[in-house]
Amino acid sequence: MITKTVTPNDTCEVFFEHEDITSKLKGIVQEEEIMGMAQIFKALSDPMRVKIAFLLDQGKELCVCDIASLLECSVATASHHLRQLKTTNIAKSRKEGKNVFYSLKDHHIQTLIAMTLEHQREKNDYE
Repeated sequence: MITKTVTPNDTCEVFFEHEDITSKLKGIVQEEEIMGMAQIFKALSDPMRVKIAFLLDQGKELCVCDIASLLECSVATASHHLRQLKTTNIAKSRKEGKNVFYSLKDHHIQTLIAMTLEHQREKNDYE
């Protein structure tokens, strides 16, 4: 089906679905997987939580007090952000005595952080 429309430069001038491609892609990822992915990106949409994830990647394991000190914020604020990262399976925690230590959940999150930083640095190199 072809439909002519007037559009800005960033959209197709003529609608034509490439069914050979779209038919293969329909249903390739389940809706619950998409929602889970969106939750990860939503959790990392806050600059402070991205910074925490980066610090956990670099420091491997940090207690709440370390994070608060590095971010120059209260322990309550650091704890709030760390809890959100834990809830979305980005971080994990363990208690040792009276301290709670956090680290990234797994290598997938480490890869996501590293690739995002690399992408940002490359983008800056081309500007």
